[in-house]
Amino acid sequence: MTRRAFDPGQCPVGRTLERVGDTWSLMILRDAFQGLTRFDQFEKSLGVAPNILTRRLSALVEDGFLERRPYQERPVRHEYVPTDLARDFAPVMMALMAFGNRHYAVEGVASHMVEAATGLPAEPVLVDRRTGKPMDSPDFVYAAGPAAGPIVLERVAQVDRARRASVSGADREVAGGA
Repeated sequence: MTRRAFDPGQCPVGRTLERVGDTWSLMILRDAFQGLTRFDQFEKSLGVAPNILTRRLSALVEDGFLERRPYQERPVRHEYVPTDLARDFAPVMMALMAFGNRHYAVEGVASHMVEAATGLPAEPVLVDRRTGKPMDSPDFVYAAGPAAGPIVLERVAQVDRARRASVSGADREVAGGA
């Protein structure tokens, strides 16, 4: 039995990264979202070794991100098509692309999402579906969910203490500077 180096516990970020957190898996998903579906297409696009590509595709199928379907009978060949789960993950990929372009494209933007009708660059932002407010506003804080266990409850308490200390420190600075 293989032991994991990291146990994500109840952390949704850790659980997601366990499934798509390696570079090859993310790059395969990127290509799948852009319309590539066949092994040879992924191999050519990524320049990845066939054994690595086989393992990553199998894992993405097993984890429900891709569906493996035959497209040819003799010899049998399969294509890999994004599932509903993958489509739920697509905005994360778009955010990664925008973040990478904003912070790591030292030579300039090489690829990005644009509005099809106008060609204007898209500027992804995460908003709350219910209120329409940007999620990075102070109106939103990290909180425990109904299924939170002791580790999550302690982490939430720790984050809350740090946030309150930060707010108190900012209030003191404002009061001292007035």
